[in-house]
Amino acid sequence: MPAPAEPARKTAPAKSGRKWLWITLILVVFGGGGGGGFWWWQGQQAAAHAANKAAKPHRAPAQYYALEPAFVVNLVDTEAVRYLQADVQLVTRDADTRAAVEAHAPAIRNRLLLLFGQQSSAQLAQRSGKERLQAAALNEARQVLKQEGAADRVDAVIFTSLVTQ
Repeated sequence: MPAPAEPARKTAPAKSGRKWLWITLILVVFGGGGGGGFWWWQGQQAAAHAANKAAKPHRAPAQYYALEPAFVVNLVDTEAVRYLQADVQLVTRDADTRAAVEAHAPAIRNRLLLLFGQQSSAQLAQRSGKERLQAAALNEARQVLKQEGAADRVDAVIFTSLVTQ
């Protein structure tokens, strides 16, 4: 009778060993898959970062050109004599445009004087009116430079002082 008990002992350790072998194999497969996935994801992130960095070229620093002296013009108000005094600067990031602005400053000043003289104090009372005037002044400056066949990459017209009275 002792013979049947002995074969049962031999089969139990074999099943337990195979179970640990399968668990270890599964852990290695999942660990390798997770590590490979992380490695692939890091590569994708590095490629996206490099592409983003290449897509954003380094911008040159802003260059300012002051149109001096300050502009002083009569406004078109009919109920009273009103005037506008403005200190204006043109902004560009292009050296050729900066040189063109300097060379054609008298023509740009002329166009801006005419533009400023068409305004009324009511138009300039609100921020939106001042912003519209800036946009129109930018357009005028670019048009002068285009007509002269010069570089016309003026980025903005800014008012460093603006007084209506």
